[in-house]
Amino acid sequence: MADRVVKINDHGLRIGDDHPRAKLTDHEVDQLLELRESDPEFWSYARLADVFDISKSQAGNICRGKQRNQTAKDFATVHMP
Repeated sequence: MADRVVKINDHGLRIGDDHPRAKLTDHEVDQLLELRESDPEFWSYARLADVFDISKSQAGNICRGKQRNQTAKDFATVHMP
């Protein structure tokens, strides 16, 4: 059994790749955003979704800042089984 330090938002909820349902790491999200910014016509939401194995709507939400756009307000220690 180990303890782990995780990022939390101002409501005390885990965010980013520390969230239990996160499909992408923070690094992968950064890569996705860099690709989209480099050439939005080539890097469509559908193409990004295929590359990162996520849904097209999730890729769009990340690019538009509706998902994975929170900044850590604090850190918490959680017990990992």
